[in-house]
Amino acid sequence: MARKVAVVGMGNVGATVAHYLIAGGFTDDLVLIDPREEKVVADAVDFEDAMANLEYHTNIFVNDYEALADADVVVSALGNIKLQDNPDDDRFAELPYTRVQVKRVATKLKEVGFNGIIVAITNPVDVITSLYQEITGLPKNHVIGTGTLLDSARMKRAVAKKLNLDPRSVAGYNLGEHGNSQFTAWSTVRVLGKPIEQIAEKGLDLVALDKAAREGGFIVFRGKKYTSYGVATAAVRLVNTILSNALTELPVSNYREEYGVYLSYPAVVGRDGIVEQCQLDLTAEELQKLQVSADFIKQKFAESLEAADQED
Repeated sequence: MARKVAVVGMGNVGATVAHYLIAGGFTDDLVLIDPREEKVVADAVDFEDAMANLEYHTNIFVNDYEALADADVVVSALGNIKLQDNPDDDRFAELPYTRVQVKRVATKLKEVGFNGIIVAITNPVDVITSLYQEITGLPKNHVIGTGTLLDSARMKRAVAKKLNLDPRSVAGYNLGEHGNSQFTAWSTVRVLGKPIEQIAEKGLDLVALDKAAREGGFIVFRGKKYTSYGVATAAVRLVNTILSNALTELPVSNYREEYGVYLSYPAVVGRDGIVEQCQLDLTAEELQKLQVSADFIKQKFAESLEAADQED
């Protein structure tokens, strides 16, 4: 059975996701969607030019919403990155633009009868993931945001650099909002076979490392005015986990009943989306931080629904 993936929004992130999917041979059919016809056609031709030198072939379709009806996964990478260039480093700066675009895309997905899995990268990702679920009416476990899969990777990079290790040697999670209220749950982080708190006793500054993880994206953004490779790799890992039914535990944005909102918390991901939700043994301080993050996302989601109603 052919694997079919769609990428909606062919900006820096969407194009990187598409290239990674093609170069890795991770999908048989790839649908590219973008209102900028010249840009998306140019990307398609460019990808096809690459194929003679690749090990895999991918069938590419452009701006065909009907082709999404039987897609396994739709990746939402739409956005307006210029709005992100603000002094507050606020991912919510894109929301007035993205909520309108998401509503349009989600409505079209519903019209064509899409019943696969949505992977949202679009910022602010937790609110956007909530909007996709609300508008499409898809089961909550079939709408997933990349969430802190990226922030957790940034934390691993920061810790590994300090300890002169490969980041894959660091285990643990950043939780909550993919935004300023996210935090490193140090109680979950293990390295060199030990809880990181034991290593921190020997001089590792966890406050500085948490800050480095949280601000890593802004360093990239300030340098090139967008981020692409880190988030695209997180998204493709999530797509592959779904397509291969890998049943991998990942810190992604998923709907948590106890908080009544989408936020990042480890869950087992497979072909049926969120297959099982994990329960961490967090400290009282971490639980408080998670509640603050949940309340913030919930407030912003309510505001975006109200604004969407007024825009009708």
